[in-house]
Amino acid sequence: MTTKFDELLGQFHAYLASVDDALVREAVARIGWDMPARDLEPHPLGCLRHLDRAAELAPMAAKPLVQLLARQRNDLHWGQTYSEADFGKDFVDNYGWLEMFGTRGHFANDEVAAGLLILGPGIVYPDHHHVAEEIYVPLTGGTEWRMGEGGFRTREAGEIIHHASNVNHAMCTGKDPLLALYIWRGGPLAQKSTITGTATQGRN
Repeated sequence: MTTKFDELLGQFHAYLASVDDALVREAVARIGWDMPARDLEPHPLGCLRHLDRAAELAPMAAKPLVQLLARQRNDLHWGQTYSEADFGKDFVDNYGWLEMFGTRGHFANDEVAAGLLILGPGIVYPDHHHVAEEIYVPLTGGTEWRMGEGGFRTREAGEIIHHASNVNHAMCTGKDPLLALYIWRGGPLAQKSTITGTATQGRN
């Protein structure tokens, strides 16, 4: 079945295929890209207002993907794992994810989930972990990331960030939003993360 999101999946695949990293190449090679489509209702979120800025910030290799994402934003089914009760209204108003494919995504895949995460400026995504292994590719730079017991450090667009199973990690955005591509595999693909930090933990 042809859908209006086939081009978006194609751009998602094309960008990942352009990433010169052994871990990403291996992950991309193991994905069966001929996936059945799901008919999901549009579910826009407040965080989508940050996509225009993300499109400005994205490196040239990612611009076709991010610009198409921005154009189709209101037709896609965006999700949130957390509520105001978890991290407060400011976080929820500036956070959301799109599962491109997986057990809940626009395309069905029971082996791996992948999509895009948005965090607005000045947001802390506190320490958390999950069973699934996670590969992140930020499409905007300037966000600080940390993993395990290490401190925060700034990552640039296109860097590969790998979180092994059940390793704590956190993100803290600066003046610009974060748009990051993610791949989850090797664990429950719809699991809610275990939170070990707070949304006010900051960079210390």
